[in-house]
Amino acid sequence: MRLVLLGAPGSGKGTQATRLREHLQVPHISTGELLRAAVKAGTPLGLQAKAVMEAGSLVSDEIVLGMLEERLTAGDTGNGFILDGYPRNLAQANALDALLKRLDQPVDIAVQLDVDTELLIGRLAGRAQAEGRADDSPDAVRNRLTVYNDATAPVVDFYRNSGRLACVDGVGGMDEVFSRILSTLAPTPEIG
Repeated sequence: MRLVLLGAPGSGKGTQATRLREHLQVPHISTGELLRAAVKAGTPLGLQAKAVMEAGSLVSDEIVLGMLEERLTAGDTGNGFILDGYPRNLAQANALDALLKRLDQPVDIAVQLDVDTELLIGRLAGRAQAEGRADDSPDAVRNRLTVYNDATAPVVDFYRNSGRLACVDGVGGMDEVFSRILSTLAPTPEIG
């Protein structure tokens, strides 16, 4: 199973990706973790990324895509993978689709975790308080969610238009949401 997990910050992507990794027995790939690991290991792409970050800039899509390509050609992705929170915009979605087509590993399904904005604000505020972060005011969180929604709406449409999108209600207990996700992954029997 090759799965893209989409959802706003606080929607539960990380929690559900961990559970899906165990259930599906495929690696959970987070671009943020890939980036940190490549920088720490001093790989050629990691050194490029480090230079960009030290200059105060954002790491380019090309560098991130290169890291993804290296990761997706590792032996443990033969039975699939879970991409968590990537792609974040339409350009990344198109580039990822082209890469996966070239690797003969196309995405089977993109799962969008839908959670109401006000609930997300509450979740993020609780998480920020638990982690001692004072920078996650409700207004700052609302702004981040607006930016997220503006950038990812085309990504959701990209997967919807290709018939590879499942929208899942992300509200409820962890087990309940997990069960909803699993039901979208199960093949529907042919009626005939």
